[in-house]
Amino acid sequence: MAQRSNTLDITIVEEEGAFNTFFKRWIGEKENYSFEGIAVLRQLLSNERARLMNVIKNKKPRSLYELARILGRDFKSVKEDIKLLERLGLVNMVAEKTGNRKRLRPILAIDTLYINLKI
Repeated sequence: MAQRSNTLDITIVEEEGAFNTFFKRWIGEKENYSFEGIAVLRQLLSNERARLMNVIKNKKPRSLYELARILGRDFKSVKEDIKLLERLGLVNMVAEKTGNRKRLRPILAIDTLYINLKI
């Protein structure tokens, strides 16, 4: 059986002289997220968050602590970025039990991100 692709589609449309952003998750739940403008999109896809997603994809950290250590960033900042990316459907946190402890492992929820600009 072929592997399904997880895609997130971001559409930015011009409405009455301002840009509105809509996020639509095509696989799984179909939720729309509405934001005010391209500035918010730029914050969402900051260089640090792009680097964070790249490390998750390529280094496959086993926990948030390991992710923060690899990035050389403060744990609290990484956790806040992960919470936002998780809320937007870009990252999932998978619970894993090791002995008596439970840790959360970050994984990418999508493998494709499309950004469309409609003027």
